Amino acid sequence: MTNRSQQLFEEAQKIIPGGVNSPARAFTPVGGDPRFIARGQGARITDVDGNEYIDYVGSWGPLILGHAHPDVIAAVKETCESGTSFGAPTEIEVKMARLVTEMVPSVEMVRMVNSGTEATMSAVRLARGVTDRPKIVKFEGCWHGHADSFLTKAGSSALTLGAPDSPGVPEGIAQNTINAPYNDLDAVKKIVSENRGQIAAVIVEPVAGNMGVVPPGEGFLKGLREVTASEGIVLIFDEVITGFRLAPGGAQERYGITPDLTTLGKIIGGGLPVGAFGGKREIMGHISPLGKRVSQAGTLSGNPLAMAAGHAVLQHLRKPGIYEELERKSKILADGVAENIKKLGAKVCVNRVGSMATMFFTPGPVTDYASASKADTKAFARYFREMLHRGIYIAPSQFEAGFVSLAHTDEDLSMTIRAHYEALKAAL
Repeated sequence: MTNRSQQLFEEAQKIIPGGVNSPARAFTPVGGDPRFIARGQGARITDVDGNEYIDYVGSWGPLILGHAHPDVIAAVKETCESGTSFGAPTEIEVKMARLVTEMVPSVEMVRMVNSGTEATMSAVRLARGVTDRPKIVKFEGCWHGHADSFLTKAGSSALTLGAPDSPGVPEGIAQNTINAPYNDLDAVKKIVSENRGQIAAVIVEPVAGNMGVVPPGEGFLKGLREVTASEGIVLIFDEVITGFRLAPGGAQERYGITPDLTTLGKIIGGGLPVGAFGGKREIMGHISPLGKRVSQAGTLSGNPLAMAAGHAVLQHLRKPGIYEELERKSKILADGVAENIKKLGAKVCVNRVGSMATMFFTPGPVTDYASASKADTKAFARYFREMLHRGIYIAPSQFEAGFVSLAHTDEDLSMTIRAHYEALKAAL
């Protein structure tokens, strides 16, 4: 039964564009109406109609400890009792910054902001400010938020300058963004060669999570580091999703690559609005009020509630064996899914890196946006509805990551594997 969700959605559409405050929440790609969630506990969420689901969205990644973790709730409650915001420095900001710099060695200084978009936007502005260059390189299928510089689509080749991909984006801004295929190092080298002295930054999701999960190919990240270093280009790792999820130091620790700047979000706020960008001291030292005074400001940046929640999460993630347990759970689920695929002879493939995974409705392999785009989205929509019917909540889009949390129990995983078999069978 979803009567109350339907009623709320009808009401929301009258006063909220599309009835949702982020397009990712809409069920447009899969059909039907979105579920309105009333509460969450551990690995489960319950909608306003009382339907319970095992959740693999986890607020799109932040809830690595699960919903309503007692340490996080306690930290927020304690902080809230002293006030919600001051517009002035607080001790928890310093503690959080110190913890981030300890866990992510490439981050020598960090500035807190309010969202992943704000973090990436600020990092790119900083890169342009310190290099005095106008252009950036991004990759097809990587999502860095909705700032103007990122809302471009690729042209007919890797060397085509971006065209605006959204009304409201000036063409002049879009034309300073160059798109390249993910995992294509040769394309990047050619772009750099033909735009020598003009490129301020290369920004990349070290593990793509916004065209579905797509891992970096052998030597791709290392090659990006080498070509950017040789040309004085700022290498930005967008670890809004992967930060603290794939390792204590994120994807850069997992793959052994040191970027110049890193953007963070999601997990560092424990489910509250948050973002951060940081990196080398000589670069971060130009952010206002220092150095060249590259502009960046925010009334609620470093909000004490978000800082307290994030600090509680990161403290938990520093405990011994945490990432090993997360990998164990993720492997159980991945192995079960692989066995189901084999039994059914399904023409699908799965990409997984740690506790992030996507099942693509294509034989694969999926290595970039072009290959991801071959997925059968109608089959995925059928699969999504079948999983939802069986009490499993996954992202309502083929091109998103799923997340395993520490709160998922072995019983949850077993139930999910059984549901997956039946849902996949029905979708084919």
